[in-house]
Amino acid sequence: MSNFLDGATMLASLGVALFFLKYWRSTGDRLFAVFAAAFAVFAVNRVLLVALDETSEYRTWVYLLRAATFVLIALAILDKNYGPRRR
Repeated sequence: MSNFLDGATMLASLGVALFFLKYWRSTGDRLFAVFAAAFAVFAVNRVLLVALDETSEYRTWVYLLRAATFVLIALAILDKNYGPRRR
């Protein structure tokens, strides 16, 4: 059951990544590009967690990759709100 939910989460993350990629292509706003990349990384993250054994020491690196993605999202939001204004 857990593998099924991990697969569903991975598929949902890929769907959301494609959704943001579509809006990035139509608007050119880099916030959408960062969100698309972040959700693609989340999808890869789910695959890696399923592939690795529960006791694997590499799981730490997978979670650090997820944490780095959250930091990237926060920086993109800050850039969108406080970055240079375009007219």
